[in-house]
Amino acid sequence: MKILGVVNQKGGVGKTTTAINLAAYLAAGGRRVLLLDMDPQGNASSGLGLRGQERGLYEALDDPGRVPELIQPSGQPGLDVLPATPDLAGAGVELAGDPQALTRLLGQVEGYDLILIDAPPSLGPLTVNVLAAADALLIPLQAEYFALEGLAGLMETVERVRGGLNPRLRVLGVAITMFDGRTNLGQEVETMVRQHFGELVFWSVVPRNVRLSEAPSFAKPINAFAPLSSGAAAYKRLAEEVMQRVEKI
Repeated sequence: MKILGVVNQKGGVGKTTTAINLAAYLAAGGRRVLLLDMDPQGNASSGLGLRGQERGLYEALDDPGRVPELIQPSGQPGLDVLPATPDLAGAGVELAGDPQALTRLLGQVEGYDLILIDAPPSLGPLTVNVLAAADALLIPLQAEYFALEGLAGLMETVERVRGGLNPRLRVLGVAITMFDGRTNLGQEVETMVRQHFGELVFWSVVPRNVRLSEAPSFAKPINAFAPLSSGAAAYKRLAEEVMQRVEKI
């Protein structure tokens, strides 16, 4: 069982969209996948039809033995969810001195090939717990300059975690999202990212796509909502690349 954190401390970069659709395509490929919604906003949960859950990840962090009863089916074959609840917002304070809480929780999870964790858009205690528990990180990066600026801080945090909490942690790859190939800006940012990060950058690039934006309002991943869209094709290719790299961990 591999644990993959989907992480970027900057909001609005397609992080949750990536977590949902990667999980869906990996499950569609025959793998048993669990998606953990570690973001108090709960968008990964609502994007799969689990809005307004009364119990979920917060309760599991408090009592890891309850994990099996708190996991919910997503409605997509092979994909389950441990949803976020509003109480998760308070966990950031409670976990400030306990960076291994999520690691203990995951010790109670069995029967999955892959766990994806949608981390919050910050570098606070919740995200540190994700970094401490994960085998590898996937970093969605919006094709804009401001998104590039925050990436250096994330990489520094990853190195600090590798030096203490989680020596096995690695960056699986950087996924360029919300890409508009018609603009000079998008092309320039992609060139800069590939020059700086080299082979860490996935070849699959996720475009700006209306269908990707619409899918969460129907509580479906893109492969169930608009499987012939350009967004669906991009996430299918990205899922294939992700699995190729995960198998080498």
